[in-house]
Amino acid sequence: MTTGLRNNELKLSSQVQVMGILNVTPDSFSDGGNFTKETSIIQQVEKMISDGADIIDVGGESTRPFAEKIDQHQELQRVLPAVRVIHTHFPDIPISIDTTKAEVARQACDSGASIINDISALRFDPAMINVALEFKTPIIIMHMQGTPGDMQKNPVYNDVVEDIIVFFKNRLEWMAEQGIPRDRVTIDPGIGFGKTVEHNLTILNRLNDFAELGCPILVGHSRKSFLDKILNLKVDERDLATATVSALCVAKGANILRVHDVNGTMQAIKITQAILQTNK
Repeated sequence: MTTGLRNNELKLSSQVQVMGILNVTPDSFSDGGNFTKETSIIQQVEKMISDGADIIDVGGESTRPFAEKIDQHQELQRVLPAVRVIHTHFPDIPISIDTTKAEVARQACDSGASIINDISALRFDPAMINVALEFKTPIIIMHMQGTPGDMQKNPVYNDVVEDIIVFFKNRLEWMAEQGIPRDRVTIDPGIGFGKTVEHNLTILNRLNDFAELGCPILVGHSRKSFLDKILNLKVDERDLATATVSALCVAKGANILRVHDVNGTMQAIKITQAILQTNK
């Protein structure tokens, strides 16, 4: 299996990586409650790996708009069994832990996770930087205006792409000062996190602008509500639209796609790359 995880770095590569989403939450917007038992976790991860996933992303707290926060104990109870069972049954697949809580990240890394995926860009928990330094993991930082509880109330930007680039420049500078080199950081512009439909579409259209930061670019667009607002689709009807956006992201320079439907995404990647490589 080809993966971008090498020597604690998620490398820039011509091979787009696919991150399969495993939500072990009862209330996620797409698949809440589907993967809370060991058997269902093993079956889903096995399918995602068979379909071509390079990374499995485990999350235990819903970050959908207006979601309520849960405490550390609840999140640990959800994610640690999942991380352990994945690491035991599929030891070669990198596991990312999707959390904003330092202690959750620490215990997940102790249990087999090897990437920290923090939607707050290490802002919500001051101790997260210490965990990143301790485990020397790759870190994914995301842009979000506000918090999941209020991010969609009235998101406003001067220029959404330029504003996000400035945000990342500041975070990358701060992380470097703390001892985290840029080559360990992947950026995620945060589709749907404090953005209107127009903001999301602008980010996707100008995705290659983020290349100036010199970090791998992750896009998490899978089944999100902007697709519904354009196409009037229910959550479980959005995989074709997601794959269409995935193809655009490949053409625009994305390095990692975080998705629910790995098979459809792999097809979109292969077709897009075949077209792009023609007559090179």
